[in-house]
Amino acid sequence: MTQKRSFGGALILSLLALCSTARTQTSGTLLAVNQTDVTLSVIDPVTDKQIATIQEDGRIKAHEVATSPDGKTVYLPIYGSAGVGGAGTDGSEMLVIDLPSRKIVKVVDFGHGVRPHKPVYDTHRNVLYVTTELDQSITAIDPVTFKILYSIPTGQDQSHMLVLSHDGRFGYTANVGPGTVSVLDLKTHENVAVIPVAKHIQRIAISNDDKTVFVSDASSPRLAAIDTASRTVRTWVDLPSKGYGGVVTKDGQYLVLALPGAKQMGVINLSSMKLEKTIDVPASPQEVLLSPDGKDVFVSCNTSGQVAEIDTAKWSVMQLLPAGIWVDGLAWSAAK
Repeated sequence: MTQKRSFGGALILSLLALCSTARTQTSGTLLAVNQTDVTLSVIDPVTDKQIATIQEDGRIKAHEVATSPDGKTVYLPIYGSAGVGGAGTDGSEMLVIDLPSRKIVKVVDFGHGVRPHKPVYDTHRNVLYVTTELDQSITAIDPVTFKILYSIPTGQDQSHMLVLSHDGRFGYTANVGPGTVSVLDLKTHENVAVIPVAKHIQRIAISNDDKTVFVSDASSPRLAAIDTASRTVRTWVDLPSKGYGGVVTKDGQYLVLALPGAKQMGVINLSSMKLEKTIDVPASPQEVLLSPDGKDVFVSCNTSGQVAEIDTAKWSVMQLLPAGIWVDGLAWSAAK
C-alpha cells in the first residue's frame, strides 16, 4: 500500500508540474483569405477549429485582409481574378465585414479597376491604406465613414504589398515587376524615393527599430536587407530557395521567412544576417503573421489549405489549423 500511495503521489506531482509548465495557446481569432473558395475563414487557434466561413458575396477575389484596432471590423479588398501583373479582371471594391455578425456591412467603391490588394491600418492617423496597383498608388480610406481621403503615388507598377514604419512616418511598397521599393512620406503624402533592388521582388517586412526593410528576390534565392537611412541595399542573405512573406519576431532578433519551394520556414538571425534554421511546413507557405503576444507565428500554406502555427520559443510546428482552398492573406482579431 505504501508503494502504491507513493507512486500515485509522484504521478500527481508530475502531472501538476506538467500543467504548470504547459504553454498557453494564443487566445483570439485568426482570419484567413481563401482565394479559390472565395471565402474568409474565421479560425479559433485554441480549439483548432474553423468556426465560420464568410462568403465574399460572389466577388472574385480577395487576397489580403486587415482588421480595425478593436478587431470587430474586417477590411477585404477585392483584387480580381488575376495574379500580380497577369491578365484578368481588375477589382474595384473593398468589402467591409462586421466580424461579430459575420456580415458584409459596406462596399467601398474605388470608382474604377485598381486591383486593390494589401490593406494596412495606420493607428497613428486612424486611416486605412490599401495598395491600388493600377493607379500606381496607395489609397487612404476613412475606416469609420469609409470615404476615400487621398492617394499617395508610388511611381511604380505592381505596388503589391505595403508595410509602415512603427514610428508612423513612412510607408514602403514592394513593387513586384519593377523590382523596386517605393518610400512614401505618410505625413506629406509624397513619394520621396524609389529603391532599386532586383529584377523582380516579392513581399516586404520591416525591422522593429525601423532601420531595415526586407524583400525577397523573386528571381534568386536571396533576401535583400535595405538600409532605410541610406535607402540602399545594405546586404543580401542567401537562402536555400526563393523567399516570400516574412515577419520579424517581437524581440527583434529574427525574421521568419516563407520558403515556398522548399516547403519550409526560414529563421534568419538579424544580428548575423544568416539563416539560422529551417522548419518544415505543408506545401507553399505564403503569408506570415505574428500573434499579438509574439509567442506564435502563423503561416498560410495555400496548396494544403492549412495554416501552420509555429512556436517561436521552440521553433517547431505546434498544430495545423484548417482553412480553405488556396489560403493566402492572414489577419488577427481579439474579437470573436
